[in-house]
Amino acid sequence: MYGKAIQAAVKLGDLKRAYEFLDDMKQKGVNPSLFIYNVLISGLCKERRIREAEKGFNEILERKLVPSLVTYNTLIDGYCKVGDLEKAFGLKERMVKENVVPNIVTFNTLISGLCHAQRMEEAKWVLKEMEAHGFVGDGYTFSILFDGFLKSGNGESAMALYEEMKGKGVGINRYALSNWLNHLCKEGDFKKAEEVLQNEIERGFVPNEVVFNTIVKGYCQIGDMNRAISTVEHMEKLGLRPDYVTFNTLIGKFFEMKEVENAEEWVKKMREKGVSPKVETYNVFINGYGKMNVLDRCFAVLEEMERDGIKPNVVTYGSLVNCLCKNGMLLEAEITFKDMISRGVLPNVLVYNTLIAGNCAAGNLTDAFKYFDEMVKGETRPTIVTYNTLISGLCKKGRITEAEALLPKITSNGCSPDVITYNTLLSGYSNEGNAEKCLELYENMKSLGIKPTLNTYHPLISGCSKKGIELAERLFREMEEMHLTPDLLTYNVLIHLYAEHGDVQNAVSLHREMIDRGICPDKMTYNSLILGQFKNGKLLEIKDVVDDMKAKGLVPKADTYTLLIKGYCEHKDFIGAYVWYREMFENHFLPRFTTCKELVIGLKEQGKSQEAQIICLEMKAKGMDNWNSDEDVSELAV
Repeated sequence: MYGKAIQAAVKLGDLKRAYEFLDDMKQKGVNPSLFIYNVLISGLCKERRIREAEKGFNEILERKLVPSLVTYNTLIDGYCKVGDLEKAFGLKERMVKENVVPNIVTFNTLISGLCHAQRMEEAKWVLKEMEAHGFVGDGYTFSILFDGFLKSGNGESAMALYEEMKGKGVGINRYALSNWLNHLCKEGDFKKAEEVLQNEIERGFVPNEVVFNTIVKGYCQIGDMNRAISTVEHMEKLGLRPDYVTFNTLIGKFFEMKEVENAEEWVKKMREKGVSPKVETYNVFINGYGKMNVLDRCFAVLEEMERDGIKPNVVTYGSLVNCLCKNGMLLEAEITFKDMISRGVLPNVLVYNTLIAGNCAAGNLTDAFKYFDEMVKGETRPTIVTYNTLISGLCKKGRITEAEALLPKITSNGCSPDVITYNTLLSGYSNEGNAEKCLELYENMKSLGIKPTLNTYHPLISGCSKKGIELAERLFREMEEMHLTPDLLTYNVLIHLYAEHGDVQNAVSLHREMIDRGICPDKMTYNSLILGQFKNGKLLEIKDVVDDMKAKGLVPKADTYTLLIKGYCEHKDFIGAYVWYREMFENHFLPRFTTCKELVIGLKEQGKSQEAQIICLEMKAKGMDNWNSDEDVSELAV
């Protein structure tokens, strides 16, 4: 009687009631049987209450009962489920010492535990041990191993195992096959995926919609819609009916490709084939129209789904809020948000993050923090994305101290700052020229084990430039020691720093190095090299720099010409400046009035009145003869 009552309670998941029966039978002097303990241990293991299961096992031993194969297998499975593989193998060794012979279930359980932990080499050894005990791996054995190889990213071993399974005549289950096909599709090996599927069908495997949907999804991911559609036709020929997942995959891809007519056509086909659109289908449409900024269609779909009796969910409203925020329609986004709540749909962290991001992008930090406070009060836990968005918004407004003050709140709310958090703060302090704070943050992030990226070193080197070239060089070396390859921006920051200090040799050396690494210099690179030559007074070298710039396909624009004119003026070479003025004018750019004024005065002082007069006449012809103005017209075409 007690055995059946305890078994029934465990089946219902009521372990408390099961233990009440156990206590009752003990009080009445009835000794629990091994069967009862096995039932209780099984229930405890299913709920991952492994320590209580251990107590049950110890009680078996105390009562001089002999644990059976079922007892051992159940507890081994429990250990594997909680990831305690050492205890699982320890128990297996104990059962062997107690002359309880492991069976295929024992080995499959251990193999499964190792595969979940991605300890694949050990899993293969257990398979060999199992075979040495005379057990032949079944479909379940190989499917576990197969899935383990795929999850650990070892496609080659998965392929070898698949061929071994074929050779032994062992079939693969649907779950493992779907994963295998998905892996092949992700690798772009669709030919092999179709070959595998056809082989399995010929061997008697009956595929379901999930298997075909995997291949349809793969073709859609690479945009081969003809193959995706032919796969759907193939599944129909086999008597399988495409489901809403099939149609949603096709419709979503057509939207991504901006082929709205095809997307709408496949909804018609969906209805014709008796597959009713679900909320996910409508969400695909709203998301698709939203990405194309067709907002009226988004809300038309919302009305349509409500007419069809489909209740919008948080994903529906999230898509609507997202497209409204991206279009700067923050008031409409707020109205939609309130409508969502009034309909009993609770916002999730993604909806809140979207609203916070939209308001931060618009510089509306008051409302951004209003949503943040709402989510915290409503017990929606902010993520690191939430905090990073707020920090970025504050930094863009120059409120760097407030942004940094969020760091302790991140950790107190159970999140951890990441590299984006620190990179954003570094950029903020770098823009302010606060080298001390930049270095402090840099050291903090390293001490927390956060690995710097190139986006860490861009603002760091730039922000610390005022501290001198030695510090910048040290940071550059540290970046390379972390196996980060300098990019164009990194080289430009350091080349400009050398140029400002007149260290042309190192600037030119870095310029050569970046070219050797396959990084093409840009306008900023050459402007820095020009600046460096001016700092060194090497005016004869400047034309070579400009010629090299042109040879690289970079056409000088207003900023480069202005730099050249001002540089020659500063060195009192006004004729040299005039030569660059002429080229600038002929290329349809105009210098600032102050630049022209400086050049005209210098030419007159050196007795070059004719050249000075030409500049004045050209400026007057353009209606720019107000020599007291400092209006920037340098980008205006002549």
